[in-house]
Amino acid sequence: MTENYDHYISRSIKSVYLKKLIAPFLSFLLLIILWFLLPFSELLFPNRLSDYTQIENSARKGKPYIQIDLTDLYFTGYTNTLLGQTTGYYYYTLQEGRCIFVLLSGRTSEEGLPHIEHARIRGKILNRGRGYQQLAEALAQDLDWTERGLKGKTSSYLISEPAFLSPLSIFLLFLYFSMAIYALAEIGTSILYIFFPVLSPPCRRLGRFGKASLLLAEAEEELATLPQLATEDMFITEHYFIEIADSGIAVVPIQEMVWIYKYSTLHKIFWYHFNISYTLHITTSKHLHIQCPKNIKSDIDGIIDYLAEANHNILVGFSEENRRKVLEAQDPKINLEKLLTLRKKKK
Repeated sequence: MTENYDHYISRSIKSVYLKKLIAPFLSFLLLIILWFLLPFSELLFPNRLSDYTQIENSARKGKPYIQIDLTDLYFTGYTNTLLGQTTGYYYYTLQEGRCIFVLLSGRTSEEGLPHIEHARIRGKILNRGRGYQQLAEALAQDLDWTERGLKGKTSSYLISEPAFLSPLSIFLLFLYFSMAIYALAEIGTSILYIFFPVLSPPCRRLGRFGKASLLLAEAEEELATLPQLATEDMFITEHYFIEIADSGIAVVPIQEMVWIYKYSTLHKIFWYHFNISYTLHITTSKHLHIQCPKNIKSDIDGIIDYLAEANHNILVGFSEENRRKVLEAQDPKINLEKLLTLRKKKK
């Protein structure tokens, strides 16, 4: 008995959080894979181009997200709209005999400046599309050029600043890093609780009744020496009720309990009733409520009888009267209101 239950609570806490490491670890591993499959890194660290000649080369290499310095940009007079809202302003620049079209945001272009001497932007390289075709035709008419002549002088690609960080990209980045932070936090806390069980939530809850490390050591010693009562996942020692289950771990001083009762749950599939399980509810003096689900009736009844015998101040059974008594004992405001009501009646 001593060997089986030696440091059993601490070992169980370590085991629980070792299992909890699996899900966040696999999630973080998946996020690492997605980092290489999706262009998140390119959005954060775009390919820096030193001149316009590298645009087509960057596009062919599958690196459409770039940072580039643009010079001598002229407004075409045309804008890009979506659902009636202006999303960008078309500019062109002539570099080494080539015409390059650029779609700038309203912030960069200051809502359509006629000429921009210099602008450093982060943009996405896009292939010629239907909008590009219409733009080329309209601009050729404005410049009194032939459409074929203009196309021969223009680049095969368009640089779009609004496409660099679209609302969808921002949402996906936010979702990605939120999941990464959550996974890392879960991994970090689980590792912390594995090495220092006294910092885990079950021990922090125990800390409401005194110094957690001392109470845990006392409960460990009593459990290792001789449990007064033991079921599959619940134990009673001289001074403590202990639950060690997949649903959670709880250590509660018996003298701090104020109310215990059981609650039955009928399990069924469609119309077929196949099982009834019982949940033990424990309420303590420090506003702590413990639930021990999925137990059998005989185990729950034995635990309730033993706890009621060990602490005669515990209210047993669920009733509105017991609920009211516990509520009044835990909330001083209710007692004060009750006292004021009685005084008014006496007057």
